[in-house]
Amino acid sequence: MKKLYEMIRSLNPNCDNRVLTVIDGPDIGEKLYLSNGNAEFVSRPGGFFDQHPETRSFGPGITEAGGVRVYCEKIASGKNIVICGAGHVGIAIARLGKMIGCGITVIDDRPMFADQARALGVNVICDSFMDALGTISGDPNTFFVIVTRGHRWDRECLREIVRKPHAYIGMMGSRRRVHIVLSDLEAEGADPEVIAHVHTPIGLKIGAETPEEIAVSVIAEIIQVKNAAALQTGYSRDILDAILGDKHEETDTSEKILLTIVARKGSAPREAGAKMVLLPDGVHQAGTIGGGCVEAEALTKARGMLQDPDPSAQLLHVNMTADEAEEEGMVCGGVVDILLEKV
Repeated sequence: MKKLYEMIRSLNPNCDNRVLTVIDGPDIGEKLYLSNGNAEFVSRPGGFFDQHPETRSFGPGITEAGGVRVYCEKIASGKNIVICGAGHVGIAIARLGKMIGCGITVIDDRPMFADQARALGVNVICDSFMDALGTISGDPNTFFVIVTRGHRWDRECLREIVRKPHAYIGMMGSRRRVHIVLSDLEAEGADPEVIAHVHTPIGLKIGAETPEEIAVSVIAEIIQVKNAAALQTGYSRDILDAILGDKHEETDTSEKILLTIVARKGSAPREAGAKMVLLPDGVHQAGTIGGGCVEAEALTKARGMLQDPDPSAQLLHVNMTADEAEEEGMVCGGVVDILLEKV
């Protein structure tokens, strides 16, 4: 199964990528990975998915085939934030972006500032903005943030970025400085529609003043754009790292438990597709499926699976009514189905 997650790590974000999983019946846990409708991976050749070719046309969510429920999720590459500028604001945005699970690339042509970004453990390119952006292709899950030290570099960055696929472009600066840059680029022939959708002044209007407050407003705006456009991926960088291990060694046979919310009703805190991984020690984990009693119950079951030689996946149904949620001190109730799989 490790092969599947290696394929997900290197998927083409410009393709229609879907992972289908059987979530009940004797074939629970079987998987099919489709890219633009082509089967790139099937966990059991000749098994459920080969016997039910109609599943290849399934859309996101739960659908039945042969009386068996199949969960389909549309996936993309992990969310990536490309930050042009490693000043105080850029560093603060990088720090918060890393905290919410995004891949971070910081670009600056000043070695001292680039070193400050490296200290965060993020990808850093110390080169001219033009040359550095030339190495970044962009995709529908890439968020570009322009927080350079002057409108000259703003213009240089934006000129390159508007040509690339992207989920978001945000640029910091005074209204006058921003107007000059946008007008100049439009006069040069940049797509007016792309220019019109540049988020500037960058960030949500919360009266931010300090670099940290500005970073909060920028990350909040990125989250807003991401969620409004449903730019979700079920396999974040942290989840894939936990499944594959830091070195992604083929000899690593330690079993982990992947937990995925496949159905949700009511006010449960996380949507379908939310994932977490319980590591082999039964203590450490990556990601979250919402915390509280729901997550605690799922982790108890996952720890039991680590001790059980049976490789079968299991489906956990958790029904937290409003009364039960209040008794447990939870803000949210709701009903969730959680698929637990050994990976």
